[in-house]
Amino acid sequence: MIQPGPTPDELRALAAAGGAAPSLHNSQPWRFRPSADLRRLEVFADYRRAVPVTDPDGRALHISVGAALLNLRVAAVQLGRDPVVRLTPGSAGRDPLAVVDLSARRPADAPPPFGRDLYPALFRRHSSREPFTNRDVPEAVLGELAAAARAEGAAMAVLEEAGVRRVLDLTAEAEARIAADVARQAETRSWLRPEAPAVDGIPASALGPQDHDARVPMRSFTGRPPGPATLPQPPTARFEALPQLATLTTHGDRPADWLRAGQAMERVWLLATLYGLRLSVLHQAVEWPDTRPLLRDPEEGPGHVQLVLRCGYGPPGPATPRRPVDDILDLPQGY
Repeated sequence: MIQPGPTPDELRALAAAGGAAPSLHNSQPWRFRPSADLRRLEVFADYRRAVPVTDPDGRALHISVGAALLNLRVAAVQLGRDPVVRLTPGSAGRDPLAVVDLSARRPADAPPPFGRDLYPALFRRHSSREPFTNRDVPEAVLGELAAAARAEGAAMAVLEEAGVRRVLDLTAEAEARIAADVARQAETRSWLRPEAPAVDGIPASALGPQDHDARVPMRSFTGRPPGPATLPQPPTARFEALPQLATLTTHGDRPADWLRAGQAMERVWLLATLYGLRLSVLHQAVEWPDTRPLLRDPEEGPGHVQLVLRCGYGPPGPATPRRPVDDILDLPQGY
């Protein structure tokens, strides 16, 4: 059934949901614009908020926009709409990366489109760079998370011990190279927000500790000492003995695949949040063209690793700042 386009309040609610998505360095590289007939919402990349040294091909940017797109879909269902997505990867911000048709009403008796209602997790989902406990995630839950990724066109592979150690070694190597790269360090530090208030970037509260035993190579946003004078070096803490890691893989490696990977990541993350799980992304080895292919387990078949996810039980991550809705939503004049 066709219904009127979203009201201004509904459009703002949709944009707020999209804006709650994760992004590299919390750069929030997205914009939303309703179509002329107000029945569709166009999703754009904001290339002014790119991280070009770390992400020269825009892969992480597209993944971030894909995560925002999944949030839009979840919020649209909450508003009683049946969102239909068309991926249209554009160029240099002139064209949308995706268009969400919001013209159809969702039947009241329709089953949850994501298997369950993900909306309660949407604003509770945060990255947690804290140590997790040594409690294993149940196989049944991991199976649900893998099914959620598969439904979005990606494959989530939970790594066994040998795979975990291989990925940790690659991540540690990549982190050491990042720490020695002056240009990357300068770019990363440009996204640090040591003083409140902020609308983007990484506040001091979200930096997280480093692993006291150097087993889990968490990203050091402040670099090796001496870091910025306004930011103290992060403390150390003892992390889990063997973290639970999973890779998120797509068959292709083009912008549409990156958008699918972002939707898969966010769907997995929201579902994990409902189960009381915490997630963080070990992104360092994906950022180097020579270490990224080595993340893939050949026994899993062909594919391109887009993300490495660390999951487990532990404290929730702190909320990170968000851009105001008026900064990310382009409403028609007078609407």
